[in-house]
Amino acid sequence: MNPRRALAAAGLLAAYIATIPASNWLVAHVGAVPVGFAYTAPAGVYTVGLALVLRDLAREAAGRAAVVAAIAVGAVLSWWLADPGLAVASAAAFAVAETMDFVVYEPLRKRGLLVAMLASNAVGLLVDSLLFLWLAFGSLAYLPGQLLGKAWMTVAAGAVIALLQRARRAEVAA
Repeated sequence: MNPRRALAAAGLLAAYIATIPASNWLVAHVGAVPVGFAYTAPAGVYTVGLALVLRDLAREAAGRAAVVAAIAVGAVLSWWLADPGLAVASAAAFAVAETMDFVVYEPLRKRGLLVAMLASNAVGLLVDSLLFLWLAFGSLAYLPGQLLGKAWMTVAAGAVIALLQRARRAEVAA
């Protein structure tokens, strides 16, 4: 791997792992935030949505083994850095949802980054939301807001990726 690509891969892995403590801190210190259509969700919703996207991008840049290791590191960080009340909910939701995202993403990679990312994120955001909300709050009251907030991040990332892919194809064609 060339140095530039290795640096990009390391940056994506670090950003992915950093979303976990950021999400926990936001949930513990900010509370609920609006996500649109009169729904709210715990404040970490956007960073968790970003984590789903970064996991897929890190997979492409750093490979399968690096992402599996990053999922493990993220789960441990989630457990270690979260407030005690959130530690189990955060670590369990992160580990299970990211693993499910990974399981869906891998076979779809050959169909393209966007297809794989959108499908795997749909599964990951649902699993993460269900597990986290139930374990952290004993309620699914925030579920619509959680799903919507994470979906916004996936759609935004998908749009950016599509534009970058289009620009690359135009550059190659020129």
